[in-house]
Amino acid sequence: MVEGVQGIEAFIAGMPKAELHVHHVGSASPRVVAELAARHAGRSRVPVDPQALAEYFTFTDFAHFIEVYLSVVDLIRDAEDVRALTYGVAQDMARQNIRYAELTVTPYSSVSRGIPDVAFMEAIEDARLSAEKDLGIVLRWCFDIPGEAGLASAEETARLALDLAPEGLVSFGLGGPEIGVPRPQFKPYFDRARAAGLHSVPHAGESTGPETVWDAIRVLGAERIGHGTQSVKDPALVDHLGEHRIPLEVCPTSNLATRVVERIEDHPLRQMVDAGLLVTINSDDPPMFGTDLNTEYAVAAKLLDLDEAGVAALARNAVEASFLDAAGKRRLTGEIDAHLAAWRPTA
Repeated sequence: MVEGVQGIEAFIAGMPKAELHVHHVGSASPRVVAELAARHAGRSRVPVDPQALAEYFTFTDFAHFIEVYLSVVDLIRDAEDVRALTYGVAQDMARQNIRYAELTVTPYSSVSRGIPDVAFMEAIEDARLSAEKDLGIVLRWCFDIPGEAGLASAEETARLALDLAPEGLVSFGLGGPEIGVPRPQFKPYFDRARAAGLHSVPHAGESTGPETVWDAIRVLGAERIGHGTQSVKDPALVDHLGEHRIPLEVCPTSNLATRVVERIEDHPLRQMVDAGLLVTINSDDPPMFGTDLNTEYAVAAKLLDLDEAGVAALARNAVEASFLDAAGKRRLTGEIDAHLAAWRPTA
């Protein structure tokens, strides 16, 4: 181990990274959210004061988180909002040395609120291309179904993904609450998305048990699992995940904030790693949870008692589990290895 927390945090801050489980609207910084709230003052209960947002983003449980999240979604009223949000997220990621991110976008939420579908696609693509040119960060999209909105949202998300198909789109997901939203009902939409070449990456096993993860794998053809926190409760599922190298997108602070775990020390991350599972570290909805990807790596390093080499291995997991092309994977893995080789820890 390095001598002191400061050393490992500095190593993490400078390390090139990929992120696979991070939400578009949920990544809006307090500055961006406050600006949007001010722009739409009188039509939203979201605080305009960035400091007041910290209290607003204090959740009592997962259902409360969804309620607050949707109130922020409601601030995205036009294509200009979408473009500003997306580019702002890319800026925050670039400051953390994130080189590649698969951003989970819920187009249904914006289109159903009146933003024209083509304008929405043009806004995220313009921001993506500008971010790659200006900031050196590669963004890709996962279009996800907001499960709480039912099958109508699934049909519309499939239409947006398959008929409009923005260039940056690589995967198809399912978010929102798991309780009362069974995974199998979404099979036809995942079948269509997979047939069109999109990867399957549903949330599962976050606020419900291992059976939801089994449904995601067996019914939705999941190639990665969003969260999968409860997987460790089923030894057969753990064996299956390990045998088939199905990655888990783990978000420790998110699980604490939404009360999926009561204490961070109770998080099953070590059980997952000790079982040989392919674990990736992610921030989920970082400003809402008072975190970022660098902080999540620091949390993981503490939970797993990792040194710099161990942290770099976690970072390589994210690259391996990503949908980045082979050349891109080699390049980013090489950057991580070079950072580790050049590192000289300070006392």
